[in-house]
Amino acid sequence: MPEEKELKGFGKRNRMRRRGQQHKYKRVVLLGNPNVGKSVIFGLLTGKYVTVSNYPGTTVEVSYGNAAIGDDNFLIVDSPGVNNLIPMSEDEKVTRDILLKEKPEAVLLVADAKNLKRALMLLIQLSEMELPCILDLNMEDEARSRGIEVDYRKLSSLLNIEVVGTVAPQRKGIQRLRDAILKPSLPSVNVDYHPVIEDYVRKISVFLPVAHISKRSLSLMILSGDESLRDWLMANLDPGDIEKVEDLRDELQAKMKEPVSSLIGQTRIKFAETITKQVQKSGESKTGAFLQTIDRWTTHPVAGVPILLIVITGFYLFVGKFGAGILVDFIEEVVFGNYLNPVIEKTVTYVFPFAFMQDLLIGQYGIFTMAVTYAIGIILPITATFFLAFGLLEDSGYLPRLAVISDRAFRIIGLNGKAILPMILGIGCGTMATMSTRILETNREKIIATFLIALAIPCSAQLGVILGILGPFSVRALIWWAGCVILVLILTGYLASKFMPGERPDFFIELPPLRAPSPGNIIMKTLSRIEWYLKEAVPLFILGTLILFTLDRIRLLGWIESVASPVVVQFLGLPAKMTEALLMGFLRRDYGAAGMFDLARQGLMNENQVIVSLVTLTLFVPCLANFFMMIKERGVKTALLMITLIIPFALLVGGALNFLLNWTTS
Repeated sequence: MPEEKELKGFGKRNRMRRRGQQHKYKRVVLLGNPNVGKSVIFGLLTGKYVTVSNYPGTTVEVSYGNAAIGDDNFLIVDSPGVNNLIPMSEDEKVTRDILLKEKPEAVLLVADAKNLKRALMLLIQLSEMELPCILDLNMEDEARSRGIEVDYRKLSSLLNIEVVGTVAPQRKGIQRLRDAILKPSLPSVNVDYHPVIEDYVRKISVFLPVAHISKRSLSLMILSGDESLRDWLMANLDPGDIEKVEDLRDELQAKMKEPVSSLIGQTRIKFAETITKQVQKSGESKTGAFLQTIDRWTTHPVAGVPILLIVITGFYLFVGKFGAGILVDFIEEVVFGNYLNPVIEKTVTYVFPFAFMQDLLIGQYGIFTMAVTYAIGIILPITATFFLAFGLLEDSGYLPRLAVISDRAFRIIGLNGKAILPMILGIGCGTMATMSTRILETNREKIIATFLIALAIPCSAQLGVILGILGPFSVRALIWWAGCVILVLILTGYLASKFMPGERPDFFIELPPLRAPSPGNIIMKTLSRIEWYLKEAVPLFILGTLILFTLDRIRLLGWIESVASPVVVQFLGLPAKMTEALLMGFLRRDYGAAGMFDLARQGLMNENQVIVSLVTLTLFVPCLANFFMMIKERGVKTALLMITLIIPFALLVGGALNFLLNWTTS
């Protein structure tokens, strides 16, 4: 039929047109320092068309999204946050490699409007790479509140690029930013280095191949001692030329009294300061005196401690009392107990008159009675309140201050301040925290941090349940549990730092301003994390229930409990049912904690048993997902060695604690 053929022809042409459009997308790389709101800008530009993937050959996640601006289609690349394009970590190497290997049509440099000089340090390097740029000064509302004003027109004229001011959470300036993306330009930032350095830049450039960034920028990276470029050089240069380049680098260093990298860095700092002084004025801060005082107190070595205790207490009351008490009671007893469970049981009994299916769905280890009830009725309200409280701390800017306060304690275990960030992330998710240890500079630090995260840092879902279990008991139980875990963390970290040779690098962290949290941001973060929890947790809860159901049907569960009885019952002093929680804790930590929560609610454990069980489960094996990430990051041998150490150590600590508690209360 002619009409059908015409439609088919139209469909074919349309598909061919879409394929052609895929190659017409202009690539724009979002680049900036950490904590400047880059990901928020990315979300506003791309909307829902977002994909996240590991950058080839790394574990660093890079986000990609499509954006239609005017008549053009763009592929937006959200690169990891960096402080320098001469890499000191895998994150910075990935960002540099995106610029080096992927040839972006433009770079959107997102900056903190309060710290223009730091952004200009990156812009200098982008200018040397000869990449078209746009500068976005984000968080300009916070800059104004601190009395900081920037002359955008003058700055744009000096740099020869579009400069836009934005307040991303309020969507202010986003349309101007979208318009600016259509007209990127090469920055006119001409930094003159020491004449001898400039001479060697020219000499090295002769041997370098044509690349997506300029030979001058590559030469400066080499002279700055960028060892991460070696693989790229080996792939693009003959061995003889590489040797000549390295000889020139060493020859220059022999002529200079200071490290060449320091001389290059100092020249860039002076240039950035000169530009900043010309365009920035600092007036009277509009931030309230009270907020400024609190800001100073949060990082004070003495005043910061009571603030930390107040925060922890509020966190405990909100999650442990409200979330695990009031909300869990309402959802489990009213919603599930009075409405959902009776309907589900009647439906299953009517549809499936077979005993096997009834046991599978609504029995002791049934999918509805255990998996769904645990995941939705018990864990979800606790997790939701935890995510809400965690988002509040995150959005207020308090978490980096917590890192500063904790830095002295972490010196004892041989780690620098950067290691505190994976630890804090571990409270959110141990798997992501293990991945984030790549920001640490030495393999020694990465191994110690990975071990401590696996051993003593409870993830958000598990911690929420733990606080829920502790809610009905006295503060004594909380102090015993937290004290034991912190003591183990310090002791094992100290021993690990002594057994593993190496020095601890200096600690540096950029503190964002202490701000009033945005309710919209917190709600969006909480909903996003709840969605992540449901997608990941519910299937694993069902899988865990099926495992328990199968073990029970083949009578293997009772055998495991009897075999483990000497350890669980006699050594740890816990009910035999606790074996199930320990087994399921490996599949997913909060599943094990949920089983323990159920035992505590049934009154099957006294306060001492609750303390022992919580400490043991906290220190017990990491979840399956985290174990696989440990293998990916540290290798099979190291991961297995850690697990081999963690399991008996957790049981020994639990047994010793059981003895100590019984002795002190007898």
